Amino acid sequence: MAKKIVSAKTKVKKTSLKVSDKGRVYVSATFNNTLVTFTNEKGDTIAWSSAGAAGFKGARKSTPFAATTAVENAAKKVLEKGVKSVDVYVKGPGAGRDAALRAIKSAGLSIALIADITPIPHNGPRASKKRRI
Repeated sequence: MAKKIVSAKTKVKKTSLKVSDKGRVYVSATFNNTLVTFTNEKGDTIAWSSAGAAGFKGARKSTPFAATTAVENAAKKVLEKGVKSVDVYVKGPGAGRDAALRAIKSAGLSIALIADITPIPHNGPRASKKRRI
């Protein structure tokens, strides 16, 4: 008879997550994908999604529709946990920036704050050497 082998490294889900009616949304909109993370006020992740996780591949991942679908998927999970109001932090230059905000509003969450946290270089990369003719 074959014996069942039980792995010692089984993942245990964390269930004691404190969720109040306020939360945060981090939207990272790159040129290739849009990532959405819903957290509580402490910063612990409640739910996340991305355009790739929503089933889009290739060039369609970078579309505003893909970003909308990703936000809707994550917002459903968050609404079930009891979050009603969110602060939105948007990062990156991608096409999903505005679409993500509209999707958060249409999902039934009220937006208390919108902040752009895109990193901006204060000096930038080293300039190329001077041209000699």
